Amino acid sequence: MFSAFWSCLLPIIKLYLLGFKVLLVQLFSKPFRLPVMPRQDGKVAIVTGGGRGIGYEAVCHMAKLGAQVIIGGRDEQEGLVAVRRICEEYKEAKVEFIKLDLASLQSVRHFVQRFKERELQLNILVNNAGVMLVPEGRTEDGFEQHFGVNYLGHFLLTWLLLDILKDSGKCGYFSRIVNISSSAHRVGNVELNDLNSCQCYSAHAAYCQSKLAQLLFSSHLHQELKRGGSPLSSCAVDPGMVDTALYRHLRAPLCLVQSAIARLLFKTPGEGAATVLFAALSPALEGECGGGYWANGCREMTTPATFDPQLQLSLWETSVQLLGL
Repeated sequence: MFSAFWSCLLPIIKLYLLGFKVLLVQLFSKPFRLPVMPRQDGKVAIVTGGGRGIGYEAVCHMAKLGAQVIIGGRDEQEGLVAVRRICEEYKEAKVEFIKLDLASLQSVRHFVQRFKERELQLNILVNNAGVMLVPEGRTEDGFEQHFGVNYLGHFLLTWLLLDILKDSGKCGYFSRIVNISSSAHRVGNVELNDLNSCQCYSAHAAYCQSKLAQLLFSSHLHQELKRGGSPLSSCAVDPGMVDTALYRHLRAPLCLVQSAIARLLFKTPGEGAATVLFAALSPALEGECGGGYWANGCREMTTPATFDPQLQLSLWETSVQLLGL
């Protein structure tokens, strides 16, 4: 009994200690300011969770630069409101919404089908949508919610769009996949025998596992693309601690504290989106310079587990099997 209690408590302690450390570093570091990015006329981008927060800011900026942007999101009303706001602010903006529920593999497949029917190219895929510390539950297909939404849904989406991404890239103008991860991956463990967190559920552990899984996927995919000579790169980005709705599932006392602290100390969604946009648009990350893990505008080292080729491959093969690919 004590062992089970400790298994649930330890991830909470680790995550909040890490959060405190990250917040201190963020407070005493100069926030990254996005340089002027080149025009993106003729390019097409997909941003999951682009109806609010970091995703919305990324969509706004890319649309302002001339890219055609598709918002993929679960909340249709929120997505359509976002499209209207952007188009009112930037009269020439080419932005649209297509429903995408990452908790449903059928919805992911339907989203890709609708996109492919448009016969558009695809230059940028930003896997931004996510959930954090949600109550224990399962996706439509029976996967633990953090693992299913943050990781597996995006894995399937990326897999199904790989052919278009590869075809849209060319030498000197690579297509790009940007996966939004988190510093939480540093205290995460990928349990290949219990990816659905059935043995002892901890929302904190499940969230950290999903973020480490994203990073393993991003790294392995980039290496595979590089070996295959594809004009496509994959990187991961940690936007930092950002004042968004991601924290809404915190328990009541913590939620009130977080809300007060966030307004004073967290990054704004615009600041959080800066490194995401840098990874997606900067000429400095073109071709062989792409890939890696980015935070506050800089390439950073991650935990040793991230570079474990056997863990990367095992997770990849398990994911392919779970999705029936």
